[in-house]
Amino acid sequence: MRFIHCIFIVFLFFQILNGQQISINGSVWDAQSGRAISYAAIEIEGTSLKAYTDKEGRFEIITTLNGAFILAIKTKEYIVKRLPVDISLNEIKLGRILMEKDVSIDQNDILITLTDNQIIDGELEGGSLGMLTATQDVFLNRAAFDFGQAFFKVRGYDSRNGSILINGVLMNKLRDGRPQWNNWGGLNDVLRNQDFYLGLQASPYRFGGLLGITNIDTRPSGLRPGFRLSGSLSNRTYSGRIMASYTSRKTKGNFIYSLAASRGWAKEGFINGTLYDAFSVYGAMEYQFNTNNSLLFTGILSSNRRGSSAAITEEVYHLAGNKYNPNWGFQNGDYRNSRERKIMEPIVMINYYGKFRKLRINAGISYQSGSFSKSRIGYFNAPNPDPTYFRYLPSFYINSPIGANFLNANLAKKAFLLNPQLQWENLYRANSTNSENGLAAYILYDDTSADKQLTLNTTFNIKPNDVISIDMNLSFRNTISNSFAKISDLLGADYHADRDPFSETRNDVNGQLKKGKGDTFNYDYTLNYQVFDAFAQMSMLKSKWNFFIAANYTNSRNQRNGYFLNERFPENSMGKSKPVQFSNYGIKGGFTYKFNGRQWIITNGILLNRAPLLVNTFINPRENNAIVPNLNSEKITSFDINYVTRFPNLIGRLTCFYTRFQKLTDINFFFVDAGVGSDFVQEVITDLDKLNMGIELGLSYQLSSSVNLSAAFALGKHVYASDPNLAINFDTAGDEDDLINIEGTKDLGIAKIKNYKLPTGPQRALSLGVEYRDPKFWWISTKINYLSDNYASISAIRRTRSFYLNPETGQPFDSATPDNVDRILKQKPLGDIYLLNLVGGKSWLLNGKYLSVFVGVNNVFNTVFRTGGYEQNRNGNYRQLVQDNLSGSPSFGPKYWFGYGRTYFLNLAISF
Repeated sequence: MRFIHCIFIVFLFFQILNGQQISINGSVWDAQSGRAISYAAIEIEGTSLKAYTDKEGRFEIITTLNGAFILAIKTKEYIVKRLPVDISLNEIKLGRILMEKDVSIDQNDILITLTDNQIIDGELEGGSLGMLTATQDVFLNRAAFDFGQAFFKVRGYDSRNGSILINGVLMNKLRDGRPQWNNWGGLNDVLRNQDFYLGLQASPYRFGGLLGITNIDTRPSGLRPGFRLSGSLSNRTYSGRIMASYTSRKTKGNFIYSLAASRGWAKEGFINGTLYDAFSVYGAMEYQFNTNNSLLFTGILSSNRRGSSAAITEEVYHLAGNKYNPNWGFQNGDYRNSRERKIMEPIVMINYYGKFRKLRINAGISYQSGSFSKSRIGYFNAPNPDPTYFRYLPSFYINSPIGANFLNANLAKKAFLLNPQLQWENLYRANSTNSENGLAAYILYDDTSADKQLTLNTTFNIKPNDVISIDMNLSFRNTISNSFAKISDLLGADYHADRDPFSETRNDVNGQLKKGKGDTFNYDYTLNYQVFDAFAQMSMLKSKWNFFIAANYTNSRNQRNGYFLNERFPENSMGKSKPVQFSNYGIKGGFTYKFNGRQWIITNGILLNRAPLLVNTFINPRENNAIVPNLNSEKITSFDINYVTRFPNLIGRLTCFYTRFQKLTDINFFFVDAGVGSDFVQEVITDLDKLNMGIELGLSYQLSSSVNLSAAFALGKHVYASDPNLAINFDTAGDEDDLINIEGTKDLGIAKIKNYKLPTGPQRALSLGVEYRDPKFWWISTKINYLSDNYASISAIRRTRSFYLNPETGQPFDSATPDNVDRILKQKPLGDIYLLNLVGGKSWLLNGKYLSVFVGVNNVFNTVFRTGGYEQNRNGNYRQLVQDNLSGSPSFGPKYWFGYGRTYFLNLAISF
């Protein structure tokens, strides 16, 4: 009996120990100013315990935990501090904790620039770097600031797979699924308050995508009061930029407001002729009814105008170098780019925030309107003005089917080197002297999309107890997108005849044939798109494990409405198309097991159906209402396994991931000399599968209080995972003998592209870095980077049976054996990349004002490298492709984009 009593007493003693409440307390201060930092987040890593500092910088966490843990102190604009704590029976008094300002946040603008470049300059898939500005993850930080120079894509995903929110409202465009970063560019100082949720992990805002969710919170109460002025110099996209912001303290009327403005400019960036002209203004006002209820008004206006560059062939690169850009030329001694891109789509948003005992609500309404235009030169019964047009280059004469003409090739080379840029004067001369009755041979026009979008959004976050969390979201988006071509400059002519120069058919039968400056011509239509989205999620947080499950339902409807009666498509060009509707669902979940407070394993999985993008729904929306036949929802299956470690001096993450995309649709436009004939076609690829799998590793080791070592590694296998079906569409307005067929469509059958590499940027990457932080508030960091396994986009039509056919006889070429075809179509990597980057900074406190300087130099050794490219589709039959490649300098070889050489970024800021 005494033995049983002893056992009971020992058991009771340990229960008391396990239930003993321990206090961890201290205060958080600015290391330079000595001022207390309020609302800093205090977290015990590996647990759900979290507290915030008060107005005096003090905090206290009460816990029953026992053992060794890491206490993390996080606050905006400061470097995260991690402190080891041994929680036992005694109270833990940490005293005064000093935080150092993070000067490196000024480099976040670089990410927006790099992300924007991937879309502006014609990359086939948009990048995701911009959404990584809010993460402290070692690997993602390196992927953003170092791998991003080579257009590296995290896990090979397009940016449509990540969700960007402002105050909980989704900002991804309905047309292509991607966020338009320039809608809020240049406003870094007031948009720093961000939450990032990696990959498939749970988010309280919405279901999200494969890349995760970034939410930008514009509430002025989340920003530090005061004024900040910064100026930047760079040789990347802009040469100069100034930015100013001010956030008020709470007034007696319970108002808090933020104001910001910025201006950026460049005559040209690193790539020749790429002008930059941008400005942004911002205002947010928050009215706090009380501590639990507030109303937020946000307005953002960002205007961006810049000149685009172009991909070039290997031949042009050897003639003109990696900074060459054929889109610009001199006019009256000034730079003029023919491919300018202009964006201005202001955003107005109202949000209500409610915080109750077990419920939080964010209800918002957002309205966005404006336009996105891309200019180009149109030429009609006139020579192509592009200086890199194949007939103007030496290879045209070397690869001539009647034999090489080296004399003319040398003359072409000299002519190109003498006048390598666009000749604006020649276009004016042609319009004034060579045309009849003022008819334009050349015009400059804008392809424009003018959108109006209304979004209603409500998020509920319910916390019934300390273990369970329930999150729900309802949203509705309605978009009216008007797309049209508009004449911006007649280049000295009097009018333009709005008809197709090849078939002499009219684009606008009911309108005027003669169109002038400012008139809409060529095409004019709207896409109406409505999406309803519902999301629910339940999470459980325990001391040893976490679990969540989430579900999503989406209902979408879109429809085209044509305003021009096109003579080539008289039956289905004008008026409304049939509506395209989809109802889709998604489900995802995750489980975390914690070995202790410093090591845990996380696994997540998702099954998702989603509607195809608008750009892959209508075959040729500029001219008709035709919809892709048997259009299916896309299917996505993905899972990942993560090992996370958080030791006092070592933090890291190792992730293995697998993602399969199924039933994708892709539409492309080009001219092709195929085995079945030659024409300008719309290529429709259906039943396309893609596979993305690999590993990523990020490690950071604190060698001493001043020295940090870091490493990041990625190894991916991103390939086409099926042999899809390929069909081509074309108009039938020309001579019947010149048509591929009279039906206007041709099914080319299977395209054998399975296991070809996807054009997702480098699929292998390694980075090693060392950083030194001096107690006197200056720091320097260097990173060595290696990237490889990068591939250009392939031509799918070359992988169909049409490629084997002789267009003159319709029979296969005798020499087009499987071995010969495989040899000429073999996919080749773009080349290994070695980059060295240096960054550093320093901060001072002068008379109560913070002064900071940040400087970065990327690609120190000025390495020339290719970031991406694509195979041209022109040579769509075997004989023509072989003939073009005999000399080793093909006229229609792959075109490449080149990365920046040695570039710098300097930022000086003052805040008070």
